[in-house]
Amino acid sequence: MNKANPFPNLMRAFFYEWLVEQRNASVHTVRSYRDTWRLFLRFAAQRAKKTVAMITLADLTARDVTAFLRHTEHERGGTIGTRNCRLAAIRSFFNFVATREPASVAQCAEILNIPVKRAPVSEPCYLEPAEVAAILAQPDRSTLEGMRDHTLLSFLYNSGARIQEALDLCPDMIRFDSPSCVRLTGKGRKERICPLWPETVLLLKKLLERKPRAPDQRLFVNRYGEPLSASGVRFKLAGYVKAAAGTEPSLHAKHVTPHSFRHATAVHLVSAGVDVTVIRSWLGHVSLDTTNHYAKANLETKRKALEQVSLPATAVHPPSWKRDASLLAWLDTL
Repeated sequence: MNKANPFPNLMRAFFYEWLVEQRNASVHTVRSYRDTWRLFLRFAAQRAKKTVAMITLADLTARDVTAFLRHTEHERGGTIGTRNCRLAAIRSFFNFVATREPASVAQCAEILNIPVKRAPVSEPCYLEPAEVAAILAQPDRSTLEGMRDHTLLSFLYNSGARIQEALDLCPDMIRFDSPSCVRLTGKGRKERICPLWPETVLLLKKLLERKPRAPDQRLFVNRYGEPLSASGVRFKLAGYVKAAAGTEPSLHAKHVTPHSFRHATAVHLVSAGVDVTVIRSWLGHVSLDTTNHYAKANLETKRKALEQVSLPATAVHPPSWKRDASLLAWLDTL
């Protein structure tokens, strides 16, 4: 290791030895950390008036990290969630550095003590069944692109999959015979099995007949045969939502993303009376707390619950303390 500037070797060891070999981090985690450090190094170099190649470990202080997080949130327009993700990537590196460079432990400790910023928890936006149907009716299924989009959105609603889980779908992950199901790999490389409706299975079969794919090839691809990206799906979905708002005006007030289908699945399962532990397994949550927050009861469920609660009986006589004149007189003297 270069004693004059150990930072480049530390960065290389962090990505290749720590993340990939020792932690076996997913490609998505590695890319997320890579993007964070690409932005942070450019910010730190500009702040120190150096080139990125001249950055040393001493240039990356807690003050610089805090300034970068502020820059991410306010100047780049990132959310608090994005800010916390950037902080997680930086913390992970300095936690690794503390084990390799004892002389830098104090610097690492200051950065590791930067707190995660709490964000307001808003009510999740979910889609009503009529809104889901209106969106699914928009793709032109006579074209290959429309068939692909309709199948993808139907699969998202059926399985409650995250968008990347759906885009990673290959034919060998699907059981077409009864009972039909799909094997999904979620966060932390945890696998789960989700049942499939016969209608969804038929859509997947028709898509494969029209666009054959090898068992280990991605199912949802663009016109060039390349896998779809999450940003591309969001762009296409925005157009379908805008068109569907013509028949379902309530969509005008909703920010619909591919993740909205996952939440709609959870809410509709709650409405159908499915046990929350089953929903947790369906969605691939580790904790029931996550499922309880995710699968919020909709208004119809709350209305039915209210109907089961009888109105409190109206008291015929006032309470005893109101009938006690001496007690009321004593209270008036306080």
